[in-house]
Amino acid sequence: MTLAPLVNAPLAVQIHVATVVPAFFIGTYLIFVSRKGARHHRVLGYLYLTLMTVTAIAALFVHSIMPNSPLFGLSPIHLFVPLTLFGVVGALRGAWSHNVRQHKRAMLGVYIGGLLIAGSLAFFPGRIMHVVTFGEQTSALPLPPH
Repeated sequence: MTLAPLVNAPLAVQIHVATVVPAFFIGTYLIFVSRKGARHHRVLGYLYLTLMTVTAIAALFVHSIMPNSPLFGLSPIHLFVPLTLFGVVGALRGAWSHNVRQHKRAMLGVYIGGLLIAGSLAFFPGRIMHVVTFGEQTSALPLPPH
């Protein structure tokens, strides 16, 4: 494991990672441990949604895997940006209107889609987080001869 790829990455990538890592831990705590409705749950919930919003917006400026994409450098993983932002709005609306079901669904959607699925894709070969975690090697299988 090496942090060099993150240190040398564009600012958007650094912001993205700096917000998504604490969001993952806070989100996990809120969903699985925190007493729902408690003051600390609300405070951490606002922090979590703020981090997820910044994470999603920063993702729009990350173009490292498909810089020449006809969609302004965006790749399929960027589909999670609007899903995350709509989920944040839905979670807030549900909480503010005391609609627990809507709030829970939206929060789980943001957590599962924005963190677990998109986060898993970030560790695929060719992505910065793969290099950070596993090093330069992109495949456990031997490459075919040329």
